[in-house]
Amino acid sequence: MAHMVTPSVATAWTVADNLAAVSRRIATEAHRIDRSVDDITLVAVGKSQPVERVEAALQAGHRVFGENRVQEAAGKWPDLRRRHDGVELHLIGPLQTNKIRDAVRLFDVIQTVDRPRLADGLRREMDRSGRECTCFIQVNTGEEPQKAGVLPQEADAFITRCRADVGLTLVGLMCIPPADEEPALHFALLRGIAERNGLSGLSMGMSGDFETAVAFGATHVRVGSAIFGERAGTGPG
Repeated sequence: MAHMVTPSVATAWTVADNLAAVSRRIATEAHRIDRSVDDITLVAVGKSQPVERVEAALQAGHRVFGENRVQEAAGKWPDLRRRHDGVELHLIGPLQTNKIRDAVRLFDVIQTVDRPRLADGLRREMDRSGRECTCFIQVNTGEEPQKAGVLPQEADAFITRCRADVGLTLVGLMCIPPADEEPALHFALLRGIAERNGLSGLSMGMSGDFETAVAFGATHVRVGSAIFGERAGTGPG
């Protein structure tokens, strides 16, 4: 069992202040374009962060978090959830099929469904365990060969398959734009795919571009370093 980690006063203050600052920026952008801030969920990305920083966010009242790796989440979140009610945990990193059982056990939302075998495996495990996870489909909007996600031209067919044939609880789409391209183009592409498929959820935007994502209709923004500071490793945040 993990030991309780009490954040230092400085850590707790910094994380709480950063959370408030990010929330204000989301609210300002939402107000500018006449959106309700209540329609936008801030997913605090705890990947590779010291547990005391995540604990500080929990103590500040935040309850929606994202993790990239199943194994890291398994070592961190069971203990944190025992001590903090109401946590909603999102998987925002690629999911290997051999980690499906652990993912369904640990996460409430899986944002990275991107291939038939994974969709089928998730459905089987949710049926077996009796635990239903909400799902997003990850779209590789930049068509980057090294990046996970269904290609944009294949997204419509995959969405239909996940809904009609597999029966996933599908609520939206997720993307990670190429680092060297204008993110607005990718956010607009993702929004268009979602609209023509009747999906309302849009998980897009990270620490460097979440305000742009809000302007393009993001319902979930995934923010790590702007809340927790720099971390070891790279990835969504």
